[in-house]
Amino acid sequence: MKQCTIIGKTNVGKTLFLINFAEYLGLKSLDINFAFNEGSEKFKNFSCKNAISNLVDENPHKTRCIQSMTLDFPMGKGKKKIKLVDTAGFIDGIHPDLEVRKAISQTLSIIRDSDIILHIIDAYAAKKQDLPSSMGEVDYQIAQFAQLKRGYAILANKMDLAGAEEGLKKIKEEFSGHVIFPISALYKRGFKEVKTFVARNI
Repeated sequence: MKQCTIIGKTNVGKTLFLINFAEYLGLKSLDINFAFNEGSEKFKNFSCKNAISNLVDENPHKTRCIQSMTLDFPMGKGKKKIKLVDTAGFIDGIHPDLEVRKAISQTLSIIRDSDIILHIIDAYAAKKQDLPSSMGEVDYQIAQFAQLKRGYAILANKMDLAGAEEGLKKIKEEFSGHVIFPISALYKRGFKEVKTFVARNI
């Protein structure tokens, strides 16, 4: 079973994308597995609406473990099982909270095992300053080198916000060799193109 992992800086919209993309693919109910750093796991079922209210937050580091779901991905007339994985967000420097540090370590280790990586970048934030500053050094370095991986794509998120087009232009100039999709995780824009990309790589 192929693994599709969502990565990016804190608060770029990873968990919202996970939930809304799953709903876009036809899921009404989400069975999410929470895998904690010490090895324990728990499953919880959510409606899409409840998943957003419970798992999405404006405060950084709401996601502190690997959150995943197995789903049947539509493939022409058939379907193929994939594992869709949400991760803790990157930061620069060493976070004072041990739990957050362990969650980020989980994210970095899971990237190696992923067949597809959807790297979410905040296009609205990118318009305000240079990309290494708006993304953060760790996030920026991953984007610099990840194009070597076949199943890697950048999702330029928050395209529903005024000024995000300017940020998208900067992202395209900086990462000209990458596959880049402008999206709105909130309004499910650009999901058709992302779905096609994932289907091509599973």
